[in-house]
Amino acid sequence: MGDFVGPPLPPESPADNAFGAGFVGPPLPVPPADKMNIFDTPRNYLSGEFVDFVTRIDRFFGDDRHYQEVNDSVVQLDVIRIFGYGGEHKFVWSGRAKVRLPIAEQKLHLIVETDPDKNAGVDPKTTLSPQLKQPSTPQSYAAALRIEKRDAERWHLSADGGIKLAGLNSRPFARMRASLAVPMGLWRAKLAETAFWFNTTGAGETTQFDLERPISAPLLLRATSSATWLHDKQNFDMRQDISLIHALDERTALLYQASVVGVSRPHAQVMDCVLLALYRYRVHRDWTFIELSPQLHFPIDRDYRASPMFSMRLEILFDETR
Repeated sequence: MGDFVGPPLPPESPADNAFGAGFVGPPLPVPPADKMNIFDTPRNYLSGEFVDFVTRIDRFFGDDRHYQEVNDSVVQLDVIRIFGYGGEHKFVWSGRAKVRLPIAEQKLHLIVETDPDKNAGVDPKTTLSPQLKQPSTPQSYAAALRIEKRDAERWHLSADGGIKLAGLNSRPFARMRASLAVPMGLWRAKLAETAFWFNTTGAGETTQFDLERPISAPLLLRATSSATWLHDKQNFDMRQDISLIHALDERTALLYQASVVGVSRPHAQVMDCVLLALYRYRVHRDWTFIELSPQLHFPIDRDYRASPMFSMRLEILFDETR
């Protein structure tokens, strides 16, 4: 027996219309085929390849942005030796760890670190980035609980409170941090605000603004402006970096950077200017790295005369992605 085709359905009467008898609305428009908007290409690029590329760069360098914003467990141990200007003629170490706890929908972390007050902002003598850091033997240790909430590509919120141990003394401390990333064509702007209180420095706030753009697949251009305000000193410590990061392959990357570090009191002045190159190589698996960084400083305490420095760093860095 052939396919059965029933009689056609009767037309809908006006009384059956939901808007009442006698109403006949216009025919529904046929949706046009999707067209590529001129803003879709840069948006998709930023949300995909660009963000992934920047994240890989920050993860490879053990960048503070990665440590602060990644939601996985992270452990970072550094052994550093400085030769020349600022060197202490010995190896010094520092470390920090963030462990995600399997409670509170995995938004709670345990934080353990050395010298938490020195990591809170921009210090002209102990600057923010590892490649400029003039290390010293840890003077204190800290443990804290941190709660986080984030959107992986746009914003991140965190708040933590804990105890800092220095010898036999223990003091509470607190920090809050918020960051927001905004695409701007082929650029990305990122603003991060951190408020903190430590018994050694008092209350303070750090603002960091990043403007970054990939030049090509292996090259990233980044301009970073940072300023830390301390209530007790009524002073701003400020810093400007211009960086070019070149990812040579999966094991090797180069960073070229020019930096200016200054203060606002007793009057606005430049404390140091720095030119550096940094070679970072993954020695073993995905978690052992070595850095070599020749640097040229122009510090105010030497009347801005060129002062060479060479830093070496062995780093153990791993998270749940490694």
